[in-house]
Amino acid sequence: MKKLCIFDFDGTIFDSITDVTKCFNMTFEGLDLPTPTLEEYKKSLGGNVDEIIELILGERNSPENIKLVKSIYNRTYNEDKKENTKTYEGVPELLRKLQSEGYILAINSNRTPESIKYYIIRFLSDINFIDIQGDVPASPSKPDPYGVNTIIDKAKVSKNETIYIGDSKTDVETAKNAGVDCILVRWGYGVGDVYDNEYILKTVDNAEEIEKIIKEM
Repeated sequence: MKKLCIFDFDGTIFDSITDVTKCFNMTFEGLDLPTPTLEEYKKSLGGNVDEIIELILGERNSPENIKLVKSIYNRTYNEDKKENTKTYEGVPELLRKLQSEGYILAINSNRTPESIKYYIIRFLSDINFIDIQGDVPASPSKPDPYGVNTIIDKAKVSKNETIYIGDSKTDVETAKNAGVDCILVRWGYGVGDVYDNEYILKTVDNAEEIEKIIKEM
């Protein structure tokens, strides 16, 4: 029986790519750098912001360029109204249903905890996440299992009682490294053959399927 549901953030709970790409494009245009396509952005997502910038810059990546782009992007993103970022259809209802039935909920992301909490307060203030693990300098980022293991310890459950829900290759690797079951959603930013990974327990097309799978386990 599953007791703990750990969710990825971007591409799983929240559709944030429009505002992220807009702010990155503004950053690159200001630096006279080429702006990637949406598909190129999707291929770069999954790691922390430094890793994303490194992939986007490609041959232009260097410690100096990464630091410069990160500084301008963070300022641009923080100042932006982020009017396009929203929860995916059915996900808030899923979280409320799971919470009402006694499941423990948590978030494990490579976004900063402060940014995650901003959206939780704005859109999901009635959801009591036991823990929010994000990108902080002192802790390793996904796909390292640090965040998942920290959440499991705090929830006082076993790995067999834990399910991880994400959308990308990074999420599959995170779940595998932590030794927990993984559900992959198809509405996020997964690309290529990520859905064919043998480690995935199930892939789903809508939020209702997640509830059904968890209850059947």
